[in-house]
Amino acid sequence: MSTSSATQDAANYGGTPKSSDTPLGRDDLARLVARDIAPGSFVNLGIGQPTLVSNYLTAEQNITLHTENGMLGMGPEAKGAEIDPDLINAGKIPVTELPGASYFHHADSFAMMRGGHLDVCVLGAFQVSAKGDLANWHTGAPDAIPAVGGAMDLATGAKDVYVMMTLLSKDGKSKLVPECTYPITGVGCVTRVYTDKAVFLITDDGVRVRETFGITFEELEQLVDVPLLAG
Repeated sequence: MSTSSATQDAANYGGTPKSSDTPLGRDDLARLVARDIAPGSFVNLGIGQPTLVSNYLTAEQNITLHTENGMLGMGPEAKGAEIDPDLINAGKIPVTELPGASYFHHADSFAMMRGGHLDVCVLGAFQVSAKGDLANWHTGAPDAIPAVGGAMDLATGAKDVYVMMTLLSKDGKSKLVPECTYPITGVGCVTRVYTDKAVFLITDDGVRVRETFGITFEELEQLVDVPLLAG
């Protein structure tokens, strides 16, 4: 498992987890993830919630966004007159391009993903295990259409894997679990989990809670069937 950044993060935030009064909305969570990405990083944003992160990156961070469908230098989501139907990300959302953007074959894009050239990828998930296993492509439901896409390549190729998800499923079950029960995308690959209720760091010592939102650490422990470490 790649836990270097999460372990360092845990050291930086040691002690009682930070807390705020309210749970985070989707855009608040995207803003938080964007803030945490190191300057100068090469980053891929997965389909769904992670695409929102592009709207909150700053020019000062000098982050280069990579898209699975073959682009380096993606900017924020396109609005109004900015929309070009030929310029989309892997989730088919119209996006902008930044100065110096480049385009390339799908196979070259996957070579970048598989070759360890991405510093961070941000993915959604159905489940994340306490060991950092990721399940994000299939729930096993009979009417579901499984589509792993490039998630396996991103999960195993990126140096750090951040997950963005709601902590609880629609039926109130925690998506942070002792062991994944859904088909696995990547083993021991997740380093951080960003949710509406807390940020979790997957470290060599276990799952650490960096900060909570609208919930206490003790209340969080009641929701998650995984041993949690404070700070």
